[in-house]
Amino acid sequence: MKINGIAYRSVWLDADGWSVRIFDQTRLPWEVIPLRLTTWREAAQAIRTMQVRGAPLIGAVAAYGVALAMREDPATLDPVLEALAATRPTAINLRWALDRQRAVLHKLPPAARAAAAYAEAAAIADDDAETCRRIGENGLPLLEEIAARKGCVQVLTHCNAGWLATVDWGTALAPIYMAHDKGLAVHVWVDETRPRNQGAALTAFELGAHGVPHTVIADNAGGHLMQHGEVDIVIVGTDRVTRRGDVANKIGTYLKALAARDNGVPFWVALPHSTLDMR
Repeated sequence: MKINGIAYRSVWLDADGWSVRIFDQTRLPWEVIPLRLTTWREAAQAIRTMQVRGAPLIGAVAAYGVALAMREDPATLDPVLEALAATRPTAINLRWALDRQRAVLHKLPPAARAAAAYAEAAAIADDDAETCRRIGENGLPLLEEIAARKGCVQVLTHCNAGWLATVDWGTALAPIYMAHDKGLAVHVWVDETRPRNQGAALTAFELGAHGVPHTVIADNAGGHLMQHGEVDIVIVGTDRVTRRGDVANKIGTYLKALAARDNGVPFWVALPHSTLDMR
């Protein structure tokens, strides 16, 4: 996705080929600061302090944290995996990414682990970007159908489920970006998302950077807008989905689901396969 016309992912290798770059999301939207991670402890700190947020992105950054650890000392694999897994309890993508690294690295001699860890981290990042692109493709017809009937599509979302929460494209926002890029008239109601304001600080920032019309609203305004016909569809992301389909997402999502049901507004959850917890 783009900031000031320049394409970025939310995590990438620096020019040196081994250190990792992220955007410090605690500084957004006031400052766009690429933060350089050089150790797995810095990666863990970035996850723990919410310098990176969003379940898919947390998984990708943790995977790169393992790579940084293997570069430093390949004998520390198990304690590093355990320490990174403890950084954030809710996002199942974290465990998913670490399990992928574990499965690859345990079979290898220590000398081969660093290169393999970097390759697997890159594969995890590419997998997420492609998954989110396909979420956008599959969600786009929902917005096209509304646009064909009504002209402008009014979407409500909660928290941040855009490219800042993933490696690229986003989950809930991917169909919105594709609709906007295709020329559909789309407007997004952006919940501020208390207590950390991910909607006001992150979702509004990235929608604005991409040129998508949007309005930041108080969390409790969503039901009112639905009552008055100002919302055509609700799309949210998720931290974890159980195998029977239960969704765990940011506090406040439940109330949006209830209001949508009461007002006959379609309510969709956009999730990558890495967010499905089959356990």
